[in-house]
Amino acid sequence: QVQLVESGGGLVQPGGSLRLSCAASGFAFSMHAMSWYRRVPGQERELVARITNLGSSTNYADSVKGRFTISRDNAKNTVYLQMSSLKPEDTAAYYCNTRLLFNDYWGPGTQVTVSS
Repeated sequence: QVQLVESGGGLVQPGGSLRLSCAASGFAFSMHAMSWYRRVPGQERELVARITNLGSSTNYADSVKGRFTISRDNAKNTVYLQMSSLKPEDTAAYYCNTRLLFNDYWGPGTQVTVSS
C-alpha cells in the first residue's frame, strides 16, 4: 500500500533552516509528481511546493519563493523540502502528498514551529 512518512520537523528560531524529508513506498515513485502542503489549525491546507516526477520542474507558493527548495532523490524514493529564512508564519504541520489515479495520498505530517 502507498505510504508517505515525513520527518525533519521541529522548533527553529526565526531566520533558521530545516530540511524535511518524505520517504515514499508502495508505488512507482519516479513516475509521479510529489508535493508538500502545510496547514495551520483553523485554516485551509496550503500547497507549498510541487516537483515533477523527474525533478525537471518545480512550483512554489508565493509565500515561500526564494526561501524553500523542493527536491527529490528517485533512487531513495524520497522527496525533500529545504526551508531557509524561516518566519513565524511558516509555523504549521507539513504534509507530503502524491496523487495516484485521481486519489490523493498523505503522510501523517511533521510539525514545524518557528519561534524565538
